[in-house]
Order: sequence, then structure tokens, then C-alpha cells
Amino acid sequence: MAVGVLALQGSFKEHIVCLRKLGVDAVEVRKLEQLVGLSGLIIPGGESTTMAKLAEKNNLFPALREFSTAGKPIWGTCAGLIFLADRASAGVKEGGQKLLGGLDCTVHRNFFGSQLNSFEMELSVPTLASREGGAETCRAVFIRAPAIVDVGSSVEVLAEYPLAPGQAPQQEVGKDKVIVAVKQNNMLATAFHPELTSDLRWHKLFLNMINDGGEGAQVPGAERIVAKKTNVPPALDQIRDMPVFREASFLSLELQ
Repeated sequence: MAVGVLALQGSFKEHIVCLRKLGVDAVEVRKLEQLVGLSGLIIPGGESTTMAKLAEKNNLFPALREFSTAGKPIWGTCAGLIFLADRASAGVKEGGQKLLGGLDCTVHRNFFGSQLNSFEMELSVPTLASREGGAETCRAVFIRAPAIVDVGSSVEVLAEYPLAPGQAPQQEVGKDKVIVAVKQNNMLATAFHPELTSDLRWHKLFLNMINDGGEGAQVPGAERIVAKKTNVPPALDQIRDMPVFREASFLSLELQ
């Protein structure tokens, strides 16, 4: 299968490394024609307002919505979660921002504060463990992260974050936990960055969503950059966090 990663801004290269480790062709998507034939799409973390403006400038919104309504799986991480949400509450910049939508949830942009409030933790993920095996926790990296404060009845909650006293922003005082990972039909969303750790189970879950919808397809001749699978030294498999920076020299990018 070929999986696209929206490459307008943000941590798209980190997702490409993870997909390449799983033997999947990863296509950097910047133009609408690069969506043709893809089996799924990842919208990475980054700056959601900037990403939305670049997508609008490149006339990607109609093609992205068509991709979604066709039932092809889409996964949004951090800023990508905001991009997929139907509703955004407090924290949205003046004038709002354009959302792709489709995920029946309300997201609070920058729920956890500024860049200085970024953190890592062991997050309880029993649903992920039951589906993909491994430990019942995963290393979760929250970088100027959003949180889901409300979901519709058809949304499956995959992970929740227990709030420490005083951690909730003023608009959400009284909450003792927030949702940080969900699945609804063909959409997956995480408020944290699985691509910045060596735990590939979230990527495997997404690939299984693609497999459940069909056998996938190769990209038919669209101009693209494809991440080719290369041999990764065994020692790198033991690295728990931030593997992409240590693996950079092993990523072979070829313009086609």
C-alpha cells in the first residue's frame, strides 16, 4: 500500500520514518494530484493555523474532503487532530481557522498551554494493547498539545489523560480528565506524537484500519517523494524516544 503524509508543515518526516520501518511506501503530499491512489493519509503535528492556510492556498480542502468522504482512513496527530475536528472551542486564534472536519468532537487548541508546558508521560492505552499487543501504556509526547473535551456518541475513546489539580485551563475548570485519542469510522486522532517514539503500535493500528477497508493501492505515476525501506541497525530498535533524530542518516529519500 502507499500512505500519504500531508507535508505542508510539521513533523511529516518523522511519520515517514515510522512508515518506512514498517515497510510501507510513504508519499509526501503537497498537491491535490498526489492524493490519487493513496490508501490512507496522515495529517501530522505542527502549527494547525499555518497548516490550514497552506492547505487552502494549495486548494487542498476539496480534495481532502473528497478523500475523507470516500471512506479512506485519515489519522491526525496533535495539529492534525485539530484539523479533523468538527468543532474547536477556546484557544482558537482570532478569526478562527478552517477545519477539515468529519470527526464528531470538540477540541480545545493548546489545552495544555504553551511550548514551555510540553511534557512526556506513560499513557494508559489498554485498547491499543488489546488490538496491537505490547504494554498497556505507551510513551506519549505532548507538545503544545490540544485535548478533546467533548465527543459524539459514535466516537470511540482510545485514551484519556488524568488531569493534575490546577492543570485544566480556565474554561475547563472542574474536569478531572480529557480525551487524547479517538477513533470514528475512517478517522483516527491523537493529541500526542507517536511518531516521536519508537513505539510503532499506533502506526500499525492505522495500517490495520486501511487493511480493514480493502487491499490498498499504489500511487499511479503521480510526482512524489517516496521513502524507501532501508536496513536499520538493530540497536535503533531499542531506542524508546525520538528515534527519528538518531535514524536520520538511514532515511533514503528519492525524487520520482
